Amino acid sequence: METLIVVVIIFGLLVSIHELGHLVVAKRSGILCREYAIGFGPKIFSVKKGETVYTLRLLPIGGYVRMAGEDPEIVEIKPGQHIGLYFDQSGKVNRLIADHLEKYPQARFLTVEHCDLEKDLYISGYEEENSPLVRYELDRKATYVADNQDFQIAPLDRQFASKSLLKRFLTIFAGPFMNLVLAVVVFIIFYSIQGVPSDAPKLGELINGYPAQKAGLLANDKVLQIDQQKIVSWNDIVSYVQKHPKEKMTFTIDRNGHVSRVSLVSDQRNGQVKGTKEGLIGAYGPTLHSIPASVVAGVKQTGYWITTELDGLKTMVTGGFNLNDLAGPARMYQMTGEVVHQGLVLVLNWAAFLSVNLAVINLLPLPALDGGRLMFLIIEALRGKPVEPQKEALVHFIGFAFLMLLMLLVTWNDLQNIFMR
Repeated sequence: METLIVVVIIFGLLVSIHELGHLVVAKRSGILCREYAIGFGPKIFSVKKGETVYTLRLLPIGGYVRMAGEDPEIVEIKPGQHIGLYFDQSGKVNRLIADHLEKYPQARFLTVEHCDLEKDLYISGYEEENSPLVRYELDRKATYVADNQDFQIAPLDRQFASKSLLKRFLTIFAGPFMNLVLAVVVFIIFYSIQGVPSDAPKLGELINGYPAQKAGLLANDKVLQIDQQKIVSWNDIVSYVQKHPKEKMTFTIDRNGHVSRVSLVSDQRNGQVKGTKEGLIGAYGPTLHSIPASVVAGVKQTGYWITTELDGLKTMVTGGFNLNDLAGPARMYQMTGEVVHQGLVLVLNWAAFLSVNLAVINLLPLPALDGGRLMFLIIEALRGKPVEPQKEALVHFIGFAFLMLLMLLVTWNDLQNIFMR
């Protein structure tokens, strides 16, 4: 249960931040955002604030921001249709009732001759069978009611496709970018708690019961030399100790300006090469605890994982594809559980890594991903006109179907690896 709670919190945070990036930039670009959703499937909770409905849905496997113009509008008002109208104080229509008219007896009814909800914003028709044709202007924020739900109309200048290429590009790119920002922030928090690894020739935290602690060495002791070997970095300490398992050695240290010598006998463990041994004294490396150092380390660690992810993807493409190279929900759940048991600090590190992973994967130029949508925008910039919406929608649909199939295969492979070991 503990693992499940952590998984829900982590993935909920990653998806929320990702979609928040899309939402904020879309709104700043003047795009009407109908819904900001976390999860898919039936609604668990919803609240409307301004133009946008914020929803929490049953299946916590993603999220979306529904922007006007990206999908076909929900309702199309056709000639001959009988509808109800409500007006504001200026005489403009601010609400159109598309169905269940009997529930709105106060509305003014109209048989539609023509309706333009996007460009000229008007509706014309006949209030009675033999009455003259009337025309009413629509308020730019008018709503229409379908199946007892209100939806705001989307004039062309509020739709995604009407915005400049740059604004559309930034709106799509903002999701993965926010995941990278989140990764940097979480890594900064992680290093602020854990400390930033340093290569200074000092001892970090000591492990009780190991040679360094037993001999009387202390954290922050500066090591000047070991035996006759001059020490200038933490790596020098590690290298010398590892080469001398179960051997007596003398540390020359500087403790608060006082130089002294401490002798000890190193312990040993299995080396990285099979059949070899390496020495250890039970000391961690030194760390720095400062905000500037944590910020620098957070940025560097994010950059490191971006490079590592890209190298891994390159290897998959050039070295042959293997399902075991991918982790589906089952394996991610298992790996998260292993991290949870190691403590909250490592959970932070894991969450930051997953945020980088989500950003990099989403930026791949594959249909149905943000990278695929950005690819179509780049094509539009090169050819001077957009790809036909029907063709782009078909490519994204095929890509989405492929990704779902791949997810099923990866999940099945994970379950076999987990339960058939």
